[in-house]
This record gives sequence, structure tokens and C-alpha cells, in this order.
Amino acid sequence: MSLELKNVEKKIGIETHIYSTNLKLEKNTINILLGSTLAGKTTLMQIMAGLDKPTSGEIWFDGENVTGKEVQKRNCSMVYQQFINYPNFTVFENIASPLKITGVKPDEIKERVGKVAELLKLSAMLNKKPDELSGGQQQRTALARALVKDSDLILLDEPLANLDFKLREELREELPKLFEDRDCIVVYATTEPLDALMIGGNTATLLEGRVIQYGETLNVYNKPENLISAKVFSDPPMNIAEISKNGEMFKLKDNNVQWKSNVKIKDGNYKIGIRPHNITTYKEGNNSVEINGKVLISELSGSESLIHFTNGKLNWVSLSNGIQQKNIGENTKLFMNVDEFLYFDTNNRLVING
Repeated sequence: MSLELKNVEKKIGIETHIYSTNLKLEKNTINILLGSTLAGKTTLMQIMAGLDKPTSGEIWFDGENVTGKEVQKRNCSMVYQQFINYPNFTVFENIASPLKITGVKPDEIKERVGKVAELLKLSAMLNKKPDELSGGQQQRTALARALVKDSDLILLDEPLANLDFKLREELREELPKLFEDRDCIVVYATTEPLDALMIGGNTATLLEGRVIQYGETLNVYNKPENLISAKVFSDPPMNIAEISKNGEMFKLKDNNVQWKSNVKIKDGNYKIGIRPHNITTYKEGNNSVEINGKVLISELSGSESLIHFTNGKLNWVSLSNGIQQKNIGENTKLFMNVDEFLYFDTNNRLVING
């Protein structure tokens, strides 16, 4: 079983919302659509579900062209970031609703709802109404309704976006376990790179209606094919700078910061991508280079410290562990972990990851 998009394109009037896309998702996989708001994630999912039709191209599922097939005739479930539950139904009735519509016998409904409710820690709430639940419990109910249907395709459109930090972390860890023994394809849309890293599976990076890269999540993160994909998969934003290479020496342009490296690329001009957690207030790794900066913003979250600073003509972002107090306007010393740099050619293609 697989879901394949073949040259799928979506236009509304003269505007292109999805550019020609080819993507194949396999059975028993979790697939992350990662991109900012308006990147095209929801539109792609609606096309996959049959809620929207592509302007051109085809959708194939399990060897069948389902491009024009009605959504009601597809074994598909979709969960949105809003808590969409029937307000007058109990939790049990909400979860059971798709089974009742398809004529499943009452005894089987009771068994299947009981199992999924236990899985999502909703057993004690089956007789409650949605307005008696917390936000996290409401979202669990929506997830349970999608899971109980035993769909071939499960689409999750930013399902954790409206939850608090603790619940997000909890459900991030739970989601992969929920689908371990299910013969289905899961598609999960998010704006958060951390969601992709914690959930794992495969990731497609998207920007302005284009799929930039698709592959195993860690591979897309560690070896982005180009600078665009690397930027999509970085939060806080990736630091980008132009550099030159001469022999073993690398140097930031218009700056005296330089370093020695065994990276095997030709002499010439390049760009580097540095993730914020690779610029810290302390030395990290075996190969650190010092960089001075003037603090623009200093944010403390308790476990991490985010520092925006200027160096030369560039604005940089640093992310350090712990409380690293810096004052706005202060000149400070930071350290870059050279071994983690990403090197791109003048066409923004990855040439090597440090």
C-alpha cells in the first residue's frame, strides 16, 4: 500500500498554491510535512484526502487512481488543530461516530472505543461532554475518533498547535507509539522542526507550495540538499554567512573571523549555514572558533538562553543551554562549533556538512 502524488498541481485563478509535486508515501510510515504557514501543507493534505481536487496531476492509492474519488468513499481520517468534536455527544459517542455511520455492530463499537480510549487515557472520561474536558483531552478525543476508524490514511493537520508545552511534549512522544501496529499511512503537518525531530519517520520540507526535499527525517536534517531545505528545518532561524576558502583556511567575508578545517572542497567562495545551537556562550566540541557580537536581544527560558547579536553587517542568533545573562548593547564573546557547519556553493546546494 502506498499513496503517490504524480505531478500534482493546484491553482486558484492565476495563483499557484501547489507547484508540480511528485511524492510517494509508503505503508506503515509517519510522514511529516514541515513548513511555515502558507507553505501548502493543508492544501496538500486536503488533496490527499479527496477534500480538494488538484488542477492537474493524479493521486494514486494502493495501486488505484483515486483522483476523482469522493472523500466519503475513501478510508481516510483527518484531525485539525482545532478541537472538532460534537458538543452534544459524550466522549464515547464522539469516538464511536464514524463506526456508527458505517454500520459497525454495537458490541464491536464498544470494544474498539474502549481500546482506543485506554490507549489515549480517556477511559475515565467516556461519559463526559467536550465542554467538560481540557484542551488536551479534547484533542485526544479527536485523535481517538481518527484512530478508531482504522483508516488506511490518517492526516494530522498541526494537531498539537493549540496545546500547552507540556501536553505537546507528551503527545509528541506518544504519537509514534500509537501507530506502531497499525497498517496505515500517517501524514503529520507542522511548522515546528522539533515536532519532526521528535516524531521521526520521514520529512518533506515545503516552501511556498513546493516540496523542497523528502526523506528520512534525520537525513533531511543532517544533510539538507540545499540552503532552502536547511532554513525550513531550523528554528530559531539558521545563521547564513558568505565565506571564502584558501587552502585549509576559511574566512568570513568582511570580517576577521577565520578557522582551519579539513573539509575537502575546492578553494573559492561559499556560504555557511550555522544552526543557533552551534553558536554558544561556551566552547562546545573539539573545534570552536571565537566570534564577537553586540547583543540586540537576550531571552531566557530557564533551560535555554537565546541571544540575537550583530557581527559586522550580519544579524546572528545564538542558543545556549542554561541561563546565560547578557545585557542589550553589551559586546560579548561567543563560540561557533566549526564541526557542525553546513557548506553550500554559490547555487545554494549543499557541498558538505562539517
